[in-house]
Amino acid sequence: HQFDKVEMYIFSKPEESQKELEKMLADAEETVKLLGLPYRIIQLCTGDLGFNARVTYDIEVWAAGCQEWLEVSSVSNVGDFQARRANIKYRPEEKGKTQLVHTLNGSGLGMPRTLIAVLENYQQADGSILVPEVLRPWMGGVEVIK
Repeated sequence: HQFDKVEMYIFSKPEESQKELEKMLADAEETVKLLGLPYRIIQLCTGDLGFNARVTYDIEVWAAGCQEWLEVSSVSNVGDFQARRANIKYRPEEKGKTQLVHTLNGSGLGMPRTLIAVLENYQQADGSILVPEVLRPWMGGVEVIK
């Protein structure tokens, strides 16, 4: 299937990759918070990880219409897996030996599911949609879609 999303990607020193993963997760979480959507964060168990991932967190938002949690973001630390395959290295010291970077990737937000959650969580009794406050500047100040 095909969908639109914002992708995040980081090259990191190995000793900083966990801290970078936490920052990446916080960035994705902040977007969901700003939209005012009910959400939860889940750390995937080993059996659900992609074959290349060391750790993955999913952010899920509540979709009232289907009574389900929908994944809108997933962030992963894949360690040096991708760097090995692509031979991506850095030199920690001016004359030091090169080392493989760690790579981290994540979807900022998957747009279709995020839009579904916004529509379902902000729908009013009369069928109109209350525009989340953070989006109003990009909606020309419109507060309600009728």
